[in-house]
Amino acid sequence: MKHLLLIAAACAASPLWAAEWATRPGDVPLSPAELDALAGRTLTFYDDGQSKYSAGGAYSYTYSAVNGGGTAFGTYSIAADGSICVQYRNGFDRCDLYVRNDGRLILITEKGERFPVRPE
Repeated sequence: MKHLLLIAAACAASPLWAAEWATRPGDVPLSPAELDALAGRTLTFYDDGQSKYSAGGAYSYTYSAVNGGGTAFGTYSIAADGSICVQYRNGFDRCDLYVRNDGRLILITEKGERFPVRPE
């Protein structure tokens, strides 16, 4: 019983258990192979912001000119639940879930916001 309590405490403190992803019918999370294939890709959103996933775990997000421009840098990792977690150099961190729905790639934030990715 003590062992189970320790596991439960560790899981409760984990960010993986913090997010209840707000998926919709038809949402299919990316497979491990699709998540691995993000390395070396730049994803562009409809507001012209760009997420760049580099080999080795480097990450950058460049804001569109309309949103002030500039780039935030950090590192990313793939969590056990299939989400992508980013730790920014400024100390901020976040996890997002990528899903496919009806042929579209969509990023879902922990708050449940949905941001479709432009087709390449």
